[in-house]
Amino acid sequence: MKKLLFPVLMSLLAIACSSIDCPVQNKVESRYALLTPDQKTDTLRDTLSISIHRYGRADTLLLNKAIGVTTLKLHVSYINSEDTLFFKFRNLSYAVDDTVWLKKENIPHFESVDCGAAYFHQLTGVRCTHNAIDSITINNPTVDYDPQTVHFHLYLAERW
Repeated sequence: MKKLLFPVLMSLLAIACSSIDCPVQNKVESRYALLTPDQKTDTLRDTLSISIHRYGRADTLLLNKAIGVTTLKLHVSYINSEDTLFFKFRNLSYAVDDTVWLKKENIPHFESVDCGAAYFHQLTGVRCTHNAIDSITINNPTVDYDPQTVHFHLYLAERW
């Protein structure tokens, strides 16, 4: 009887847990497409590092020395209503810094008590300094689990 009880209990436990449908790829990231003024894909020719300001704590590096890319994927903070991002462009002959401010609403997202906590975001505004960045615009204001959505169009200034 004991030999039969253990497999039956394990089967019931497996059935009880199989109804949870947590997303496997549950990263909430914003995606930036680099574009030329005529809306064609642009390629990053300089080395770019991006960090985010964390109030009361040390800044966090989000992107380290990217080069040759056409899109960027960056995390968004859960708590702040505005994120401050520091873009650092470098090459052998110059170093240029820009700051980008993202205004957003943070929306708690609930799947199940068995799934990890998540926040979706509704982008409400963006502004930047204009050293290496010509402009940045919101393409799609909803930041969620979809990794293909382009949230921002990033236009770089003419290279020196």
